[in-house]
Amino acid sequence: MSAVLDVEATVGATSVATVPRAVIATEVAPAKASGAPTIAVVLLGTGVVGGALLKLLNTPAAASLRLVGAANSRRQQTDPVSLASRSLREQLNHQGDARDNAGLLAALDAGGAAVRVIVDATASAPLASRHAEWLARGYHVVTANKALAGGELTGWRALQAALAHGGCYGDAATVGAGLPVLSTLRRLRSCGDSLLTLEGVFSGSLSWLFNQYDGSRPFSALLREARQLGYTEPDPRSDLSGEDVARKLLIIARSAGFSLGTDEVDVQGLVPEALRALDTESFLARLEELDEPLAKLHADAKSRGCVLRFLARLNQRGRARVGLVEVPLTHPAARLYGTDNQFALTTTRYNTQPLVIQGPGAGPEVTAQALLGDVLALV
Repeated sequence: MSAVLDVEATVGATSVATVPRAVIATEVAPAKASGAPTIAVVLLGTGVVGGALLKLLNTPAAASLRLVGAANSRRQQTDPVSLASRSLREQLNHQGDARDNAGLLAALDAGGAAVRVIVDATASAPLASRHAEWLARGYHVVTANKALAGGELTGWRALQAALAHGGCYGDAATVGAGLPVLSTLRRLRSCGDSLLTLEGVFSGSLSWLFNQYDGSRPFSALLREARQLGYTEPDPRSDLSGEDVARKLLIIARSAGFSLGTDEVDVQGLVPEALRALDTESFLARLEELDEPLAKLHADAKSRGCVLRFLARLNQRGRARVGLVEVPLTHPAARLYGTDNQFALTTTRYNTQPLVIQGPGAGPEVTAQALLGDVLALV
């Protein structure tokens, strides 16, 4: 019996279907809490998302999991007493062994657990580059890190080859903060359906910014507010560049069978060239330079009865684009709320109107829940 995440909602004339949760190459029931832990887990990254996952590991839902190692970018901990502390995240800031993947893997192997999982809650490209190696060595990998699957095509192909060794790759947290996008797409493909086109808002931070931007406040003021609320990265250029959205688009497109390279996505970011090479503090001091160009785009869109939205698009020929566009008020993306993400999938069977998946696409709690769900689905 497969684990199922039920989502039923209506967006205009399009609906969101009930779909299954899954990880690549498997579809299995979640672990039942009973007796001794059955899953050994190493957590890489104890930042915002990793910290939220640590809290979930102290709930009954995670009773079948045993944390055997945790690490931030500089230190790691494998001592059971320290790992059981609710202040583990803070402790790692000033105590623990120096970072060493070999030590963490040794801790993962030492307990003899039948299921050994590496959870990557970082955005580190060097760590992501190890995912295929870990899978090939018999570990399962659950990740929110998009750098491998959404990076160079060679990395994606290495990942697919590594899955032949029997490991599972839980990637629900890489797209939509755990919204059932990838699992829906894979379910459709397993039934013989094919993705034709894709369109949507894939960034919670950019969704919030343009849902709020009505010309009454400068864009720079909204951006500062979004940063204070934790919706953007510490350096907002990570969001404004569109590169994060492009990675998500590549992950979905590749999962649908489109062999797209990073150079095949046309990314139209929002950061002027003069601001791209600055350090973070200098960039933040010059945010007002974003205001005039965006105010003009907003006014032009409004004069045509439209609003601005930062969309990702993939057409039937495999052409992909990420950037700011005008959409009419009747467009589904014009009716989003807060940090909502939206994914409109047109397939050979959903071709009269797209299947739309929509919901909160940002937040450490929902992202951590997606990670936990993928770990539990391994048993």
